[in-house]
Amino acid sequence: MQDIGNILDNRVLVVALVACFMAQALKLVIELVKNRKLNINVLVTTGGMPSAHSALVTALAAGVGQNIGWASPEFALATVFAIIVMYDAAGVRQAAGKQARILNQMIDELFHEHPEFSGDRLKELLGHTPFQVIAGSALGIAIAWLARYAY
Repeated sequence: MQDIGNILDNRVLVVALVACFMAQALKLVIELVKNRKLNINVLVTTGGMPSAHSALVTALAAGVGQNIGWASPEFALATVFAIIVMYDAAGVRQAAGKQARILNQMIDELFHEHPEFSGDRLKELLGHTPFQVIAGSALGIAIAWLARYAY
């Protein structure tokens, strides 16, 4: 049980998780302002503004750089990991979301005369726009930078 308590002593991990949760909370606020209704589901869904994935991995990389050193192999590893995650969020998952949108539209048009067809719709909001990724990344870096004063 002592080991689990030590996890919370890991400042880099805690800051990265805070950045992720802050990004998810911002999605709720943005959704509320944009649509004038409270949609709690945005707290647990992928996609949207800002990218929580980007906030998490950039806060992680910045925290590693601050604590271990900007020239360390650990910072290089965290940075490469962050780049891969952000590329995936804006590239592969964004493309998969576009394909899901087209497939859903095709199914709607093909089967609109057959109400007995009740296939599940594909999830369309999977990835992020480049702007959402950049915003999440900026949030992660800002939170890591501000957190250095808290410890």
